[in-house]
Amino acid sequence: MTATSDRERNPVRTRAAILDAAEKLFALKGFEATSLNEVGTAAGVSRGTPGYFFGSKADLYQAVLDRSFAEVREAVRAGRARAMASSQNPDAILAGAVSDYFDFLAARPHFIRLIEREALNGGSQQLDEVSHLSAGQEALAAISAELGLDDAPSGEAAQLLLSIIALCWFHLIHARTVAPAVGVTLETQDDLERRRRHIVGLVLHGLAGLDRPMTSTLNHPTGHD
Repeated sequence: MTATSDRERNPVRTRAAILDAAEKLFALKGFEATSLNEVGTAAGVSRGTPGYFFGSKADLYQAVLDRSFAEVREAVRAGRARAMASSQNPDAILAGAVSDYFDFLAARPHFIRLIEREALNGGSQQLDEVSHLSAGQEALAAISAELGLDDAPSGEAAQLLLSIIALCWFHLIHARTVAPAVGVTLETQDDLERRRRHIVGLVLHGLAGLDRPMTSTLNHPTGHD
């Protein structure tokens, strides 16, 4: 039995393989330049299998986005559960949340490229669907509840969340463009750790200026013992 036929006999594995291949190709080549046939070949299945499982290319693209944002929501929920079960103070919780998000993005380069392509295309595909909005809303609810920040539209919680996303996101997109131009290298795990500590410290110091008393945890930026 070949690897391809074995995979196609297992619907769960086949679907996951197609989504993995599609995510990579959509991220590297873009939606328009990627074909269902290419996805099938990259997934190690017959060329018609992606269409059989997902229908159109647009439906497959939406499934890729849905899976990505489901992972975001799961990460937010897991982080919130840890925060609620801990006895840490708000800034320690925030430090841990920032570190968790930093690691989440660093482990998902294709997800980042997908969203960047959407931004450059003006959101021309399906980024404004429910999966995207619900992920942001859950993250906003978590950060406002854990830190006691105003959760009104464009309030402190929303502004802080946007700043955290920007700080954790930008260096990953521009690791080979803007970062080296300003003298920052991001080639090793030590480089990333240095960047992480800087971001956590920056967020904590910035939050301290929002008329909220925060105790310093800069000696423990990940929020863990």
